[in-house]
Amino acid sequence: MPTVVMTHGAFCGGWAFEVFRAPFEARGWTVLTPDLPGHGEAGSVAGVSMTDYAKSLVTFCAELPEPPVLLGHSMGGLVCQMAARRVNPRALVLLAPSPPWGITGSSIEEAVTAFGVQMVDPFWGGAVSPDRHIMRQHSLDRTPKPLRDSILDRLRPESGRAVREVLNWWMDPFMTTSVGVGALPMPSLAIVGDRDVVHPVATVRQTAERIGAQLRVMPGMSHWLIGEEGWEGVAEIALTWLESDAQVAAA
Repeated sequence: MPTVVMTHGAFCGGWAFEVFRAPFEARGWTVLTPDLPGHGEAGSVAGVSMTDYAKSLVTFCAELPEPPVLLGHSMGGLVCQMAARRVNPRALVLLAPSPPWGITGSSIEEAVTAFGVQMVDPFWGGAVSPDRHIMRQHSLDRTPKPLRDSILDRLRPESGRAVREVLNWWMDPFMTTSVGVGALPMPSLAIVGDRDVVHPVATVRQTAERIGAQLRVMPGMSHWLIGEEGWEGVAEIALTWLESDAQVAAA
């Protein structure tokens, strides 16, 4: 059975894939959805770096009998990019991925968000609480209300350090979120909604070009590709690509 490891985004946990995992399992895939450090029932994200997230994914995959497919949403997409050269996955699928070090945002909304992060305390060592209003307006704007309310109730604080490493990479001399030089060596696919203001098409296109990924744009879709209206189409595109173009045969 092929295995796919799904990595969640900021403020979330492995539960974020409760809906999205179903088509994969129906096709015979083994789906694993680990929590990133500090995102489970216990633990704290205070002071945790994106490097820690990537290391945890590498360690998790090292315990598997074979290299899996890596699939990541939003910040989890960047974690997957950072871990990819060490995991050497069979393929890489990125859903509305956060961009790696060196890619500049392409919209006013991204610039405002990056600036606003600097105004939030604590600056480096603490945790940032989720903003339910922003999530409703920008991430979950096309998610059915019952699911949206369930997601909002389960959000948890995110590492302030990790958020700043992602959004303000130009202030990070250590290039924490760098994914290395040149394209990633495994088949890669990036999918983005054309209404996404968190990571717009132009930004995700830059990411795809940087890592050598194919790009698919979903008309009418926003950021929560793993559960908003039309998510089934996203899953089908990912599965079809994995089982044909990427030649990861399903059982």
